[in-house]
Amino acid sequence: MHLQIGTARIELLQGDLTRDDSDAIVNAANSGLMGGGGVDGAIHRAGGPVILEECREIVASRGRLPTGQAVITGGGRLPARHVIHTVGPVYSGRPGDPKLLASCHTESLKLAAECKLVSVAFPAISTGVYGYPVEKAAPVALRAVAEFLKGNPEGPVRRVRFVLFSAAALEAFRAAARQTQNAEL
Repeated sequence: MHLQIGTARIELLQGDLTRDDSDAIVNAANSGLMGGGGVDGAIHRAGGPVILEECREIVASRGRLPTGQAVITGGGRLPARHVIHTVGPVYSGRPGDPKLLASCHTESLKLAAECKLVSVAFPAISTGVYGYPVEKAAPVALRAVAEFLKGNPEGPVRRVRFVLFSAAALEAFRAAARQTQNAEL
């Protein structure tokens, strides 16, 4: 399934993010950027130690990464040339959660555009150990990406993929995409 936003496209698929060949994949990182479980650990394992070394340098110079912000490293051994690291919110059910989750997507895409990247692939940020229900996260993520693409019609980012690990996550994103299409975002 896909959504067309002007000349840009949002794609939804089930798969392994570490095998995606987009210009950049987005890592659902922790604030220390030191790897961990879930997609974060998988990206660090597949990309090799060069990613961790670059993350250490970023933390040494800037400190821990705040929730909703993003930084970029090389892709190491990944098919993607870059990894954009963003820290998603730990789900609390409070009104600020969607704003922080949207910021993860927007800030990642801003960084991709600054680096003149054409394609970016996201996981379902915060839906694992951070506890954000995927059926609540999907519409926030899709809306943030669609709004960014609509607001940057001449920008370099032309394709955004959501590479989702499970069939349940894919179905939640498909349902949200249908709602997004109906809302004419």
